[in-house]
Amino acid sequence: MNQINASTLQKMFLGGAKRIEANKEYINELNVFPVPDGDTGTNMSLTIMAAAKEVGTLEEPTMKELAKAISGGSLRGARGNSGVILSQLFRGFTRAIADEEELTTEKLSEGFDHAVQTAYKAVMKPKEGTILTVARVTAEKAQEAAQETDDIDTFCQRVLEAAEEILAKTQDMLPVLKEAGVVDSGGQGLVEVLKGAYDAFTGKEIDVEIPVIKKASSAAAQSSGGEISTADIKFGYCTEFIILLEKKFGEKEEKELKGFLTSIGDSIVVVADDEIVKVHVHTNHPGQAFEKALEYGSMTNMKVDNMRLEHEEKLIKDASKIAQQQQEEERKDIGFIAVSVGEGMNEIFKGLGVDYLIEGGQTMNPSTEDMLNAIDQVNADHIFILPNNKNIILAAEQARDLVEDKEIIVIPTKTVPQGIAAVIAYVPEAEASENEEGMTEAMEDVKTGQVTYAVRDTSIDGKEIKINDIMGIDDDGIQAVGSDVEKTTIELLQTMVDEDSELISVYYGQDVKEEEAEGLVEALEEEFPDCDVELQEGGQPIYYYVLSVE
Repeated sequence: MNQINASTLQKMFLGGAKRIEANKEYINELNVFPVPDGDTGTNMSLTIMAAAKEVGTLEEPTMKELAKAISGGSLRGARGNSGVILSQLFRGFTRAIADEEELTTEKLSEGFDHAVQTAYKAVMKPKEGTILTVARVTAEKAQEAAQETDDIDTFCQRVLEAAEEILAKTQDMLPVLKEAGVVDSGGQGLVEVLKGAYDAFTGKEIDVEIPVIKKASSAAAQSSGGEISTADIKFGYCTEFIILLEKKFGEKEEKELKGFLTSIGDSIVVVADDEIVKVHVHTNHPGQAFEKALEYGSMTNMKVDNMRLEHEEKLIKDASKIAQQQQEEERKDIGFIAVSVGEGMNEIFKGLGVDYLIEGGQTMNPSTEDMLNAIDQVNADHIFILPNNKNIILAAEQARDLVEDKEIIVIPTKTVPQGIAAVIAYVPEAEASENEEGMTEAMEDVKTGQVTYAVRDTSIDGKEIKINDIMGIDDDGIQAVGSDVEKTTIELLQTMVDEDSELISVYYGQDVKEEEAEGLVEALEEEFPDCDVELQEGGQPIYYYVLSVE
């Protein structure tokens, strides 16, 4: 076979999606740190499955239709750094092949090359020995293979062999991988996608259902309330669709579409990506929304739900309330979005004036689309986003780049304490650019520690760790290992506190009793007499304590 068509590529993409879904837990276990929130496999699986949902609905697609579904679905569904990088690989690949009717080895190689270029541009400081290295070397081998053969099967075998070879070498490229005895988890995920694609090409089936993707929930949307009548629902039909653009759709056209949707409904989300536009609106006239959409192109994925028949569902009720409240609010200058986990952490951010909280973080990284939905809910000209997790920063930045009617400023907070410090540093009288600088500086002045348990035996940072050991981790890595939570926490803080330290903040998690946390504070006050010690209920899962030192 010297060429493949869109139908074959569709099967190959779904094969890749199914394989990584089947092997996501194995990929999770390859995370270097043996913490219970290792989520590379989960993030990559959720990202590709978001695209697979759209790809799976296409019947006899053209290459252009398939490219749109892969690129748009993965872009909006991207979660975590690995998921964002995977979505950028798909984005680059599909741009290179979208105008073709059939793909040769040469065109496939060109797609690999564009994929790598796009992904490297998306990462500020690309690190070798990661998924990027696996993608780059694989693309280089694809170019060589394309020059030597026009047989698709032979080409795929050589590409897959090259991917597996470079994956094995990642262990020697990063000392931390070598010490832990694992290959790069993101690179493993990419290899699983390629293997699944080849399996589908050769006719092998992997029996995995495409799951329903759950979006990260919004803490802001979790207000209290009882039964409501259907009369409380101002707009009765939740209407969603995708426009396959056939005409120009720039800032002017997007503003025009949003203006029209506002005139017939509320709870509006418009996400534009190259050649597609995804629309969500609550309205009493779905047909009018459809007619307007047809002015820009053809439509797909139309979905209309009668919310009055579903009024007992809490999420719909709360979303409607939020949308109605925001319509009544005047647009303000500055808004804040923060990613948070745990009721205590949520209350702290709310008390500091954060407009919208995205529930997520350690065990459920929010997607780019979750970020876009949050941005749409905050009625402000300038919006600061606090990811509060290093694995969410890229998704926030990707959302920022898709928004045109608001200035989105991502403060690269890697932990919740950094996010809290950044919000506290905000000065209402200062310009947004000045606040960006001041909030970033405040974030960098905070040392963060976390105490959790090990999920497997490993050796890292010169420490032998056994399953269920208690680990104290700071910004530089694992600093303390023991069998007692309080003793390990104190040992961790001994490495973090220095002569300039003035304040220790302790946020205790959902698995810690208040009296246990109070006992720890007494011990810390005795151990560090020159520091003030503050105790807060964090309510976070997985981590017994989250600590900050300032």
